[in-house]
Amino acid sequence: MYIMALIDRLEELIATGKKVPLTGSVMVPEQKLYDIIDEIRATFPDELKQARWIVKERQEMLDEAEKEANRILEEARDKANAMAAETEIVKLSEQQAAEILDAARAREREIRLGAEDYADEMLANLEVNLGKLLTAVQRGRDRLQGKGSASETATPRPPTQQ
Repeated sequence: MYIMALIDRLEELIATGKKVPLTGSVMVPEQKLYDIIDEIRATFPDELKQARWIVKERQEMLDEAEKEANRILEEARDKANAMAAETEIVKLSEQQAAEILDAARAREREIRLGAEDYADEMLANLEVNLGKLLTAVQRGRDRLQGKGSASETATPRPPTQQ
C-alpha cells in the first residue's frame, strides 16, 4: 500500500534526523514532513473510494442474487402450473419447486454471506492500515513536540563524587 510507504518515509526521516544533544528530540526538515503528510492526505480519498466501491459491489452482488432467486422462483411457478394436469405430476412439480426454492435461497445466502465477509475483510484491512497510520503520525508529532517516552528522553546524570 502506498500509505504504508509514506509512513515508512516518515519514520526514515525521523530516524535520520539530527539528534538534539541531551534530549530525545530529533530535528527534521519541516517542509519534508509537510510534503509527506500532504501525500498521505492525498492518498486517503483513494482508500475511501476503494471502501465505497467494496460496499457498492457487495450491494450489487446481493441485488443480483435476489434477482436470480426471483427468476428461479418464477421459473419454478411456471413449471408447476404447466404440470398441474395430473395429480402425480403436480406432486412432482411441487417437490421440484421446493427444491429449486431451497437451492435458490441457499445460493442467495451463500452469495450474500460471501459478499459481506469480503466487504468486512476489506474494511478491517483499511481500519488496521488507518490505525497504523494514525499511530505513526501521532508518534512523529509527539517526537517533534518532545513528548517521547521516559526511555527516549535523556536526563543528565549528577556528577559523581570521589
